[in-house]
Amino acid sequence: MTAMNYRHIPVFLEQAVDALRVREGGVYIDCTAGGGGHSRAILERLGDGRLIAVDRDPQAVSHLETLFAGDARVRVVHGNFKNIKAILSGLEVDGADGILADLGVSSHQIDTPERGFSYHADAPLDMRMSMEGPDAAQLVNTAPYEQLRDILRDYGEEKFAAAIARAIVQAREKEPLNSTAVLADIVKSSIPAPARRQGGNPAKRTFQALRIAVNGELEGLREALDDMFGCLNVQGRLTVITFHSLEDRTVKAYFASKCSGCTCPPDFPVCVCGRQAQARLPHKALKPDDKMIRDNPRCRSAKLRTIEKVRKEPF
Repeated sequence: MTAMNYRHIPVFLEQAVDALRVREGGVYIDCTAGGGGHSRAILERLGDGRLIAVDRDPQAVSHLETLFAGDARVRVVHGNFKNIKAILSGLEVDGADGILADLGVSSHQIDTPERGFSYHADAPLDMRMSMEGPDAAQLVNTAPYEQLRDILRDYGEEKFAAAIARAIVQAREKEPLNSTAVLADIVKSSIPAPARRQGGNPAKRTFQALRIAVNGELEGLREALDDMFGCLNVQGRLTVITFHSLEDRTVKAYFASKCSGCTCPPDFPVCVCGRQAQARLPHKALKPDDKMIRDNPRCRSAKLRTIEKVRKEPF
């Protein structure tokens, strides 16, 4: 995997780097570096600072190592951003001035058929970002009906979750489901005809739900946000890009919790709880404009949120 054949369109490229408020000489972490677009934009403003580019996808890591070869400012790490504390400890980094986490799937992962993320091409049913561990085929062929139903309902917000899960279980009794095309056809046949004509490809929500489950995208997300925030220096910023409402709700709620101060009843003459806000929101959530959507239709549901640490956390 080389820099020549790894393709990814960064979402909120300039907006994300602006939100981080990159300063020369600072320490910045791109937790989901992927194709390196955001990382390169950070480096343009970084001067003699330090950038740590992290990704769980080994193909992305290989690409990043080629892209940044010879740049002493960059350290490429094969890892999961949910292990950010361990990653920084291993690099002897005490704190970061900015952390970026783009929680979406990369264009490369979607557009490479053999990775099994897309319902547009017939390929092995994989969907693993890390290319390790159980894949989507194992999930759909072994999970009980109730588990499949709940995954499709909770992670895909699929209102026909029960019917789709039932059809999957019935189909796998005849032969294993190992193909993206076979799964897409099962989903399509499980949904009423009027619903199939609305909202794009009927398999979209099912594939999203299975991808989230396979990669554990929502598991431990709040804890990961807490770890990333904890790794910031005072005045450091954490910027997160989400692509579906489940992620965004978690990020929004976590940011709000860090920005809340005194919790004493309004009629108390003085504060007795001692709680102070640990952060502030430098701007409202950003959404893609029309040009961004025209250039990259996949970014339509994206949101960018940023939080700035204003004081050290109490012990």
